[in-house]
Amino acid sequence: MKILSGIQPSGQLHIGNYFGMMQTMISRMEDSELYVFIVDLHALTSVRKRNLLAEGTLEAAADFLALGLDPDKCIFWVQSDVSEVCELTWILSTLAPMGLIERCHSYKDKVAKGLTASHGLFSYPVLMAADILLYQAEQVPVGKDQKQHLEVARDLAQKFNHEYGDTFVVPEPAIHKQTATVPGLDGQKMSKSYGNTIPIFLEGKQLKKRVMAIETDATPVEDPKDPANCNLYTIMELFAAPARMKEIHDLYVNGGAAYGYLKLELLDLLDDKFGEARRKKVEFLADPEMLRAILAKGAEKAREKAVVTLDLVRDRVGLKY
Repeated sequence: MKILSGIQPSGQLHIGNYFGMMQTMISRMEDSELYVFIVDLHALTSVRKRNLLAEGTLEAAADFLALGLDPDKCIFWVQSDVSEVCELTWILSTLAPMGLIERCHSYKDKVAKGLTASHGLFSYPVLMAADILLYQAEQVPVGKDQKQHLEVARDLAQKFNHEYGDTFVVPEPAIHKQTATVPGLDGQKMSKSYGNTIPIFLEGKQLKKRVMAIETDATPVEDPKDPANCNLYTIMELFAAPARMKEIHDLYVNGGAAYGYLKLELLDLLDDKFGEARRKKVEFLADPEMLRAILAKGAEKAREKAVVTLDLVRDRVGLKY
């Protein structure tokens, strides 16, 4: 099984990133042909400062490695280091119907949130499709909000195959119900653009401030509460053991759930889950040349796969003569 997914180097990674994609990718190293990449070309739609992008790329690499990704058991690279993806993006864009791209809600959502409207932001789904199809990925772990973009990749693969003959694998989404949408501090989807995240590598007082800021209602401790409508409860489910969640559930429905104490418990769970990764990240960032070497080696392996697909695509459309 070929599994592919990427992540933007556009800010601190948060627990939504981890449970939405990273955990799945790391867990599949032993049983799959795994493709993991840092999508710096996508990040250009929102990151305008050179140093932020360059440093963020290395930091994202350190994040993945610290969390347990083994570059010897997967292909791990930076998107822009394999330029073939840009050529495939253009070829796919000549096939992409305007209506298909106009229907993508992400562009409108991001512009509404203050991102600058640009062709790159609008055509983001075509670049994402090229990322996926270039490596003939069979499965793509995505959050619920990205499923529409994966449908674009599927549509373009099918359209190309219909017009030029079987060329691309039609990818399938991998969406885990529990982690399809991890709620943020305010109950919306956890997102850097919403400023409602719990960063994985945040520590101490800063982390405590975020956790204690998780929005809850004003129901008294002794009164029953609805766990299904509480983002604190939903986040706790990601970290607490099933037996403990049964106890917490009983406190919600029968009365006795004290939000403040539960937030402090969540803080301890976060430290237990990510404490070792935080220490490892410091070690990786202390050796940026090692990170660059790992990414360069990964790019070589990725390009070996990419050129095979692109050579076939060029032949199919008539760019080989």
